[in-house]
Amino acid sequence: MASIEPFQVDISKDVIDNVLKKVTAFPWELMGDDDGWKYGTSLAYMRELCRYWVEEFDWRVQEQKLNNFSHYRSYVDGLNIHFILEKGSGENPTPLLISHGWPGSIVEFLNIIQPLAHPERFGGNIEDAFDVIAPSLPGFGFSDPPPRPYGPRKIAESFNKLMTENLGYRKYIAQGGDWGGAICSWLGF
Repeated sequence: MASIEPFQVDISKDVIDNVLKKVTAFPWELMGDDDGWKYGTSLAYMRELCRYWVEEFDWRVQEQKLNNFSHYRSYVDGLNIHFILEKGSGENPTPLLISHGWPGSIVEFLNIIQPLAHPERFGGNIEDAFDVIAPSLPGFGFSDPPPRPYGPRKIAESFNKLMTENLGYRKYIAQGGDWGGAICSWLGF
């Protein structure tokens, strides 16, 4: 079995400050008249969003929410793949791989991981528990970027190795939305 290393989300202050500096310095005056939402996102909306990021958003609060889960990284096909692993309650929880889409992330799953892994805490039956595995796609979140673009078939191969070789599951089920749905469909081949 490949090594599985615990991982904690901890973005350096320098990285956060650099992002905020770039957002603050964006040359809004160079943007033409956007005509509201006609050609994409409204400039007024984007300016307000950027103001919020700089003046109100607290990354450390989000980091703490993420770190309420057990994060890991494991080497698969030349990349360190990040994933959340929440072991389910009960004697024999079914392994469940949940795959996010593009341009999403594992954040999409934060509100469902606990109910899936521990249904008895939410009015369900312990027999319905899953071991929940939520990997970040290569190049997303805290997974290494691939050396060249990966399609859903290659990502499915890597996720299958993560599940079977690295985590040791003989069988598992998978769910995915958007790009994750395409990835999960390749797991059947």
